[in-house]
Amino acid sequence: MAELTNNSKVEGKKERRSIRNRPMPKVDLTAMVDLAFLLITFFMLTTSLNTPNQLDIAMPDKGPITEPILLSEDRVLNLLLGENNELTYYRGTADSPKTSPKKVAYGKLGLGELLAKTAVEVKHATNGQDIIILIKPGEGSIARNLVDAVDAVQRASIGRYMITKVNDVEKTMM
Repeated sequence: MAELTNNSKVEGKKERRSIRNRPMPKVDLTAMVDLAFLLITFFMLTTSLNTPNQLDIAMPDKGPITEPILLSEDRVLNLLLGENNELTYYRGTADSPKTSPKKVAYGKLGLGELLAKTAVEVKHATNGQDIIILIKPGEGSIARNLVDAVDAVQRASIGRYMITKVNDVEKTMM
């Protein structure tokens, strides 16, 4: 417990005490400090720290590439991440796109809806084959846009996606 000690001198004469001469009471706060450290220690040991969230990305083998992998143009959807939070998409290849480049917003109603609709279209057009998403961040895009795009692809349950570089033809599309 806290203890209040008053260091007053008892003298024979009664003197008129001024504010300066009055001794200051001293409070022993040792027990309160002990309690504070016990509480801090208790809460530090009982709280759970945030577990880090990480994306599972399959990286390619480090061996040499012997021959290029040919993809069906009907299965490919390209997402071009530009500056100022712009997202441009087209189907096919950059040399001969199946659809003209269009802009779409991030989020459930924009990119999420596009991915769901396109995945169904590709399944019907290619006799049940999965869609392949190529995510291409531009020089002006920010990391948040890339994370949002990958999250939208995973929410749409699309298993085949790749992060790659933007080529010169696609830079003009953005």
